[in-house]
Amino acid sequence: MQTKKGQSIEDASMQMIEDEIGSHPYNEKEWPIVRRIIHSTADFDFADKNKIIFHKDAIESGMNALKNGCSIVVDVNGVIGGLNKQNPKDFGNEIICNISKPEIMELAKKEGKTRSQVSMRAAKSEIDGGIVAIGNAPTALQEVIKMVKEGIVKPALIIGIPVGFICAAESKEELSKLEEAPFITNFGRKGGSSSASAIINAIFKLIRAESTS
Repeated sequence: MQTKKGQSIEDASMQMIEDEIGSHPYNEKEWPIVRRIIHSTADFDFADKNKIIFHKDAIESGMNALKNGCSIVVDVNGVIGGLNKQNPKDFGNEIICNISKPEIMELAKKEGKTRSQVSMRAAKSEIDGGIVAIGNAPTALQEVIKMVKEGIVKPALIIGIPVGFICAAESKEELSKLEEAPFITNFGRKGGSSSASAIINAIFKLIRAESTS
């Protein structure tokens, strides 16, 4: 639970973002998500050259899935660290991160793949109908896209915002062209765990706002 002092600091930060950004192309549900990413990264590029891209069904599909207690599959523990823990507790969402499991490491070595690829494949039953949030590993995102195209999984939402230089921008470009599943992604190399968890936190905030309106 946020303290009164903490909330006042957050409110002031959000107002500063509003003042600095000014006009923008995002709608009333997209903007709180973009603003939350900027708040968590202090990086205004997420509304500019590295802007966030939304599939038309992304927010509604993500909100419905989270409300119904879907699983949240993440690529690294850093995404879990940035989540507001009360939200999955209240809505019954299991959070899954397979990256550090010994059997994943062994299988990755055996198959000559990255741990990220193998960890996504291992979570296929939770990804199907669930939310997958990738903040670090482009290979994880590429594997999820491959699984979707193979018809193995149909996620309610793919949050694909890996950071980096090798294949990060390319994997996000591929996601932005995906027709088989809703997604939230961005242009370019920027991203990261804090951005991925900020998106999930913001969607939960939209759910709570909707229930009180």
